[in-house]
Amino acid sequence: MKKPQFDKILLAHGGGGQLTDSLIRNNILPKVANVPTELADSASLELDSNSVCFTTDSYVVKPLFFNGGDIGKLAVCGTVNDLAVAGAIPKALSLSLIIETGLEFEVLDKILESIGRTAEQNNVKIVTGDTKTVEQDSADKIFINTAGIGCKMPGINLGICNIKPGDKIIINGTIGDHGMTIISQRKGMKFQSDLVSDCACLSNLTIDLLKNIPNIRFMRDPTRGGLAATLNEIVSETHLSITINEKAIPVNPKVKVAAEMLGFDVLSIANEGKVVIVVDSESAQECLEICQKNPLGEKAAIIGQVEKAGDAAVVEMNTKIGGRRIVPMPYGRELPRIC
Repeated sequence: MKKPQFDKILLAHGGGGQLTDSLIRNNILPKVANVPTELADSASLELDSNSVCFTTDSYVVKPLFFNGGDIGKLAVCGTVNDLAVAGAIPKALSLSLIIETGLEFEVLDKILESIGRTAEQNNVKIVTGDTKTVEQDSADKIFINTAGIGCKMPGINLGICNIKPGDKIIINGTIGDHGMTIISQRKGMKFQSDLVSDCACLSNLTIDLLKNIPNIRFMRDPTRGGLAATLNEIVSETHLSITINEKAIPVNPKVKVAAEMLGFDVLSIANEGKVVIVVDSESAQECLEICQKNPLGEKAAIIGQVEKAGDAAVVEMNTKIGGRRIVPMPYGRELPRIC
């Protein structure tokens, strides 16, 4: 079918007729790696495991393009990471697009190319999907939903219930990079050196860790709500306390300055290429060294430990000036629309 000459998405592109067929065949499929040639409503997968992990997420980031990534890369990385921290090897994704009338094909093509490139680089196949169009001003240009399936690594049993007093907490690099990049670009702020999102797929790192460190208890990617939310979730579920050391937490100085200027707590700012690892104390140093040998973990650090709770289970931080403060669960309105 000859490609119609349109510069922008029309409402009719979601109507299920010729324009829908043209959009899928001529714009979406050529740019998304490993897509099936048959346009069925569901995919048939051959998986080398009887135990699978399944996840889904939606992406509504604004702006669509930011330093270090875009909504397409974010959609692949976010879903791959949810599988990776569950101890799975990501295998397949679905891709659903909700496109606003008036979106330029040039913009759509850039997003799709990013999706295809990121999936191919991380050995994950996009096997099925869906496309809808909505009226102008209904979807902030484009929303993306991805669901993912991964094969559970044999012998891996990660879970928050495994965490014990004395366990160490590791993070694989600087915190807050993604959230501060998004908010600074949204507000049109210019810093002396541009901030860059940490948006990345973590599966290469997590697979390496799980193959070599048998005593990893739990992993979680600290996205919305940042490090503070992840640690408070652990405390809430385990009824154990956590103490972290401010000096040990890796933070890009530019991110720290930006957060302070805008009144944000860097502990509560979103990340998109970070993993919190809870590991037995005897394995912590080896775990740290494996992280630091990986490009995604060069600035990894042991930032704290799990402890028995006193009067109440809390996350507490030893500050740089020698004090102690409670790190609360973020309220939730700090950084809207960052992923």
